[in-house]
Amino acid sequence: MIRLKIETSGLIVTILAIGLLTFSTPVLAKSPNYTTKDLNEQLVMATVWMQTSAEYRALCYQAFNVAKMNLDNFLANYKGSKPVAIIADADETLIDNSAYEAWLIGKDFGYSSKTWTPWMQAAEALAIPGAVEFLQYVKSKGVETFYVTNRKMVGYDGTKKNLAALGFPDVDKKHLLLRTKSSDKQARRDIVLKDYAVALYLGDNLNDFESAFAKKPIDGRFAETDRAKDLWGTKYIVFPNPTYGEWEAAVIEGNWGASAAEKNKMRKDSLRVWDR
Repeated sequence: MIRLKIETSGLIVTILAIGLLTFSTPVLAKSPNYTTKDLNEQLVMATVWMQTSAEYRALCYQAFNVAKMNLDNFLANYKGSKPVAIIADADETLIDNSAYEAWLIGKDFGYSSKTWTPWMQAAEALAIPGAVEFLQYVKSKGVETFYVTNRKMVGYDGTKKNLAALGFPDVDKKHLLLRTKSSDKQARRDIVLKDYAVALYLGDNLNDFESAFAKKPIDGRFAETDRAKDLWGTKYIVFPNPTYGEWEAAVIEGNWGASAAEKNKMRKDSLRVWDR
């Protein structure tokens, strides 16, 4: 009788175990919806790196040191009659918006004008390491700085206030060229080129240098980068920005309206993975 009870118990346990496996598996297989909050978690490492790594700081100083050497070289050899200028992007080139990116972490929404506009108006962006000192040096050489940024005009007052408070020169209507209609910066670059000899371009996005980089797939952006290889570090000075940019548009094939789950998949599908 005892042995039979044990076997019966074992049978019952087995049946229960099989039952649990049968009925639980579909529940476990059903994953919850992937949300924008989940996608925003991918900002953590890039934002932490920008805010805490000495390597990021060193890269910024390195970029401005290279810019200074090239400006000096340009001025030493310039024989033209036009006044000299440089063209610089603002966000993640001269000013640091990583606090805004950090604020998105844990939220179930992404970048939008509804939140970006108040950030611009708050005028709380910090200067990129070395930026103010470099532009003050530019000014001391009689060279003007034009800020060609894709911040929209709604953010003009906050941007002007922010740049001026940080000590940047030439912060006025003539030199502060925000986006009006098109995100293509070439028309604004042409305004400067009409009357000035442009010694340097500074930016974190390749569209800050040429429109040829815009709206191209990854391979196309690589090809354009290779074509201009002699300009990097000479006339074009690039700053690190792993949090956002045209590079992401290439990864998601320009589909900004894709769901969080779709963006996550496209990002991960673009990875080159070790096949052990």
